[in-house]
Amino acid sequence: MNLNDQLTELKHEYVRIQGDIEKVQSTGRTADQLEERLIELEHEIRQIREQLDA
Repeated sequence: MNLNDQLTELKHEYVRIQGDIEKVQSTGRTADQLEERLIELEHEIRQIREQLDA
């Protein structure tokens, strides 16, 4: 899989998890694990963008 495909896949997962967080929070529960995953995804996305810019 090339870097652009990986980046697209990560972005899709990021958006999906954002929706999951909204659903969980609407029930009054916390979404700490999902929020941690978002942070991990942000890091992975940043790394791939840096590789693409190099």
